[in-house]
Amino acid sequence: MSGIPLRMVCAAAGLAVVAIASAPAALAQASSKVLTLQQALSRAAAANPRLAAAGFDVGIADGRRRQAGAVPNPEASVEVDNILGSGAYRGTRSAETTLQLSQLIELGGKRQARIAAGLAETDGAIWQREAERLAVLSDTATAFVSVLGAQRRVQIIDEQVMALDRLTPELRRRVEAGASSPAEISRAQVATDLLRVEGLRARTSLATERRELAVLMGDSSPTFASVTGQFASTGRPPSFQSLLAAINSNPQLIRWTSVRAQREAELLTARLKPIPDLRVSAGWRHYNDTGDSAVRLGISVPLPVWDQNQGDIAAANETLRKTRAEREINKAALIGVAGRAYDAATGALAELSLLRSSVLPNSRKAADAVNEGYVQGRFTLLDLLDAQSAVAQAALREQEALQSFHTAVTTIEGLVGRPFVLARERSSK
Repeated sequence: MSGIPLRMVCAAAGLAVVAIASAPAALAQASSKVLTLQQALSRAAAANPRLAAAGFDVGIADGRRRQAGAVPNPEASVEVDNILGSGAYRGTRSAETTLQLSQLIELGGKRQARIAAGLAETDGAIWQREAERLAVLSDTATAFVSVLGAQRRVQIIDEQVMALDRLTPELRRRVEAGASSPAEISRAQVATDLLRVEGLRARTSLATERRELAVLMGDSSPTFASVTGQFASTGRPPSFQSLLAAINSNPQLIRWTSVRAQREAELLTARLKPIPDLRVSAGWRHYNDTGDSAVRLGISVPLPVWDQNQGDIAAANETLRKTRAEREINKAALIGVAGRAYDAATGALAELSLLRSSVLPNSRKAADAVNEGYVQGRFTLLDLLDAQSAVAQAALREQEALQSFHTAVTTIEGLVGRPFVLARERSSK
């Protein structure tokens, strides 16, 4: 990740709105843009749809919380008795009209339990949004590293093609002098064309990586020409034990505290449900036959004889007990990801150490000696091509090791929520 904490990177920079009429000028300007990691992270935090969806989940949970605290509505009713009968009850002469209001009064703390469950659900959704934010930033950083690596691969192949192109005049001179066979020119041309084919593949891969990075930033196609960062820089990651301790602060794991609180409140709600609620009513009754009126008061209580809600209580209790197992599953998955990334990082560092201390300098030294000897006629073209190929292969292996290292680093940083190596900025090498 970049040198600033992920929590600060999440503060998104505003994206410029480009008018359709100025599209050609905007495209020309975009073709010269160089993207840094910090800019990529800021744009992803501002425009990635996964973060928008996670924000909606928070709003949904908050709506449920507010609804959980709603007091039941009162009920109004009108009753007319003793009408449309026979004899004294013919018509409405003996009608009794009752206007009544009734209100359910919840007892046992049911409403408070629902509110507690809603608060915990909202808190869990907030932590889930934070976890999604870290995942998006980690994915964006990984895609950024992939583009850096693809750019470096294209550069290495282009340098090798240029080296072979520079060899052509010397080949022609040797052929004209009778020191070499004309077939050597064809052999060199084949080697160069094969490298160009490899370069086309590398450019195709680069285009794909650029598009994937653009999508993470909310764009359908890249609006940048290249990316820049300290690709060649490395740093020693902390001990694996310290990473394990840091993983406990991952939002995915912190979220389970809220999930447990929500499930405890749901279990309490299930246990409180059998407690009878009161329904009180007050009304006014009018007697048509006498013209008198009277107040009517009532209270009703359900009798929990048959349904004690035992099934829901058992289900809620098992769901609560399941919480710990689910958290442990989540933690084991995170540790597995961290372990693979840590092994990849340390393995890549070991490769880079050997490549930089021995393979790269020795291959270049050998290539210089063979090139000088070839001019003097002491080596064949095949020797020269092999020596130059060894230099290119060593550089490509370094590029692969660097990409593996930085990809592992971004994965770990996404798990622990903070960077631990030098910022990959300023240098494009």
